[in-house]
Amino acid sequence: MRVVAAVLLLVSALHAGIWGVLRDKEPAPDFKGLLPSLSYTPFEPGHVVDINVDPNKIRADMKKLSTLTRAIRSYSATEGNELVPPIAAEFGLKVTVGAWIDKDEDRNEREIKAAIELARKNSNVNGIVVGNEVIFRGEQKVDDLINKIKKVKGAVRVPVTTGEIWNIWRDFPDLASNVDFIAAHVLPYWENFRSDQAVDQAVDRYELLRKLFPGKRIVIAEFGWPSAGYNLRNADPGPFKQALILRNFVTRAEAIGMEYNIVEAIDQPWKFFEGGVGPYWGILNASREPKFAWTGPVENPDYWKLMGIALLVGILLSLPILRLEKPTAKQAFLLSAAANGVGAWAATVFAFWNSHYFIFGSAFALTLGMILLVPLVLIAMARIDEIAAVAFGRRPQRLLTKSKPIENVPENYYPKVSIHIPAYFEPVEMLKQTLDALSRLNYPNYECVVIINNTPDPAFWQPIQDHCRALGERFKFINAEKVQGFKAGALRIAMDRTAADAEIIGILDADYVVDPDWLKDLVPAFADPRVGLVQAPQEHRDGNLSIMHYIMNGEYAGFFDIGMVQRNEANAIIVHGTMCLIRRAAMDMAGGWSSDTICEDSDLGLAIQELGWITHYTNHRYGQGLLPDTYEAFKKQRHRWAYGGLQIVKKHWRFFLPGRSRLTPDQKREYGLGWLNWLGAESLGVVVALLNLVWVPIVAFADIAIPDKILTLPIIGAFIVSLAHFLSMYRARVAIRPGQMLGAMIAAMSVQWTVSRAVAQGLITEHIAFARTSKGGLSRMSIEFQAFWEAVIGTLLVIGAGVLIASNSFRQITEIYIFAGVLVLQSLPFLAAVAIAVLELSRINSFQFWRDSAIRTAELIGLRPVALPHPGGTPQPVPSEVRREAN
Repeated sequence: MRVVAAVLLLVSALHAGIWGVLRDKEPAPDFKGLLPSLSYTPFEPGHVVDINVDPNKIRADMKKLSTLTRAIRSYSATEGNELVPPIAAEFGLKVTVGAWIDKDEDRNEREIKAAIELARKNSNVNGIVVGNEVIFRGEQKVDDLINKIKKVKGAVRVPVTTGEIWNIWRDFPDLASNVDFIAAHVLPYWENFRSDQAVDQAVDRYELLRKLFPGKRIVIAEFGWPSAGYNLRNADPGPFKQALILRNFVTRAEAIGMEYNIVEAIDQPWKFFEGGVGPYWGILNASREPKFAWTGPVENPDYWKLMGIALLVGILLSLPILRLEKPTAKQAFLLSAAANGVGAWAATVFAFWNSHYFIFGSAFALTLGMILLVPLVLIAMARIDEIAAVAFGRRPQRLLTKSKPIENVPENYYPKVSIHIPAYFEPVEMLKQTLDALSRLNYPNYECVVIINNTPDPAFWQPIQDHCRALGERFKFINAEKVQGFKAGALRIAMDRTAADAEIIGILDADYVVDPDWLKDLVPAFADPRVGLVQAPQEHRDGNLSIMHYIMNGEYAGFFDIGMVQRNEANAIIVHGTMCLIRRAAMDMAGGWSSDTICEDSDLGLAIQELGWITHYTNHRYGQGLLPDTYEAFKKQRHRWAYGGLQIVKKHWRFFLPGRSRLTPDQKREYGLGWLNWLGAESLGVVVALLNLVWVPIVAFADIAIPDKILTLPIIGAFIVSLAHFLSMYRARVAIRPGQMLGAMIAAMSVQWTVSRAVAQGLITEHIAFARTSKGGLSRMSIEFQAFWEAVIGTLLVIGAGVLIASNSFRQITEIYIFAGVLVLQSLPFLAAVAIAVLELSRINSFQFWRDSAIRTAELIGLRPVALPHPGGTPQPVPSEVRREAN
């Protein structure tokens, strides 16, 4: 434990060191004087127009700004702006009055009249700017604007001009000749210049205008850089860059005698429509606090606070590592590194929240995003925990293995086992195989109770009844009609016919052919009176029928060789019905089979664990069943498991409260994270994908609400963790080939929509009918395409990504590209379902097709047909009739 504690301290120290190395701190020229001019608008946050501006608020602003600048530039002469000149005069501030000009000529007349009146009545007005970028916006023709300028010039004694981007002055020299001075806007951000080019670009444009208009007074009427928002191609906003650029610009401008006005004095949160950067041009934030210092090195004053938050969260999330039983140093390092990574993300989220302004929509989007991301991050951490345990932790200690006999078993310990096989419209020959295998069990004291329920057709039950008679008195046959409670109801009837001296109940699905040593190897675990149940994994013998069956079998194997093995270490396995042995006393204490969930096996297993019974698991395959016949059956089975899983959550959550059961903290953790990892991850994936689809047109066409990196990068990170988890766990624990592993990953992804639908349905309804999984070849493929909605959603996500990329071709905003990448990743589970559904309809799905193709190819080139490889590695001889057909 001391080593683990040292590892945690080391990781925290490395984390702190990274923060120290990445700290932005650069020297910049000091500026100790007053700025010549600042842009100012008295609108309240959230108001574009406010005719009831509080004069006291303007007065407070002017008092604050008088310590920073000698003059103010306004943009309108009405709607509260008329209060600025007289109040500014109280603090010795000059004012350049703006007259807002647009397409509304009536308004334009009011603005011009008000500007003239302000210039006449206020001696501190040092100029009038008629219009702001109206030529650039196409709202006025040059000649019309010149006429308005001339009208104002004739009515006042102060200089008159208009505010335009520098290239408008270059391209319309007539405009320049009709103003008293050139008020040029030079905003490198909007021209896609890098932050290190911004000052040079502004000075270059200033010199260009001086050459074009010699002798004309040139004023850079707008220069600035946003402290937050999204990049525009090469232009990347940020508080550090804003401080560095403005301090360098002011120094250069003062050195060459440039007249200039900084955009702007105070952040304007209502400008959210200006591409995300609109609210963040001020040198003061909306609370009227300085955003940076004008002297000393440029640095983030909150940097160490953020580092403290990151370290604190990382340490807190690392503390559970100390509770692990004998973790290794490498295991602790990986877990602590992940915890500190989450801490860094938490600090980034805090910094974003603290430095941005939110209208209702953006605040709602961020809050909703965080609500969805927190469980996603927890899921990613749980998967990293499993990677660390498997890759660097101790080998499993509680796993029952065939090579390691169970200890402390009394001699001749053979308690009676009653094996129950429920069946409902099961193929006769398949069930006969199951019974024949049971008759060969290498165990002296057992019985078999076969119960066929709600199957009135004698063709399904009469041969089984005859077969049971032929197998002997060990085999009891029950044909029950009108059974209530689905499979659980049938198993309750089987319990009524169970031998009184049976101590252990075995549960077997109708398709399972068991190994003769099943009972001989596993029943000895019950010699420990604390053991309540023993579970063996499922395996399937028909994985060679088709590619779809092959990959489904690989997908099932992951659960039994990875998840169940790890859960077993915490005595928290999930009971999955078949291949399960249960102590009768434990079953009775737990209340027996219940029909209030459709996963009666997992429900009973959890109830037994809540009573404090010990459970055991082996990953040795003691039986082989059949895979679902079709992809439709595969999805229906997964829907039933997910719906039943949610029913179990709703039924048992109270037993996870303190003092309500004998579950240990580790058991509660495994179940909680297991439910979150399975039900939550799939549901969250679908919800986030659908929400992102809603955001696509807003991002692409409204130029607002672009998801920030703090919302999108965690999704990409979670996907990478899931991919690494799948690949590393399969390589470490599941003995399958790379091709089957890839197929298993596709099969696992393909049921995301199915699981999420089951969860949604479970939240709305209390119960649905039990759906039997079609096996044994009786079912046929549905005429309906089995991935219709997955195809719709997956296609929309891909189209959405394309729309984002196309709409971003000019702006090249990094966040939009990341968002598009997220959409592509989110489309993969939906497209995986489409791929499997299409594969099932194709001839190439059948392995027999490939065998026949190999035979035909061999015959065509004159080679003698040879044994063909089985997907699992067992050679399959080519039947003579196949060779004849090929010939």
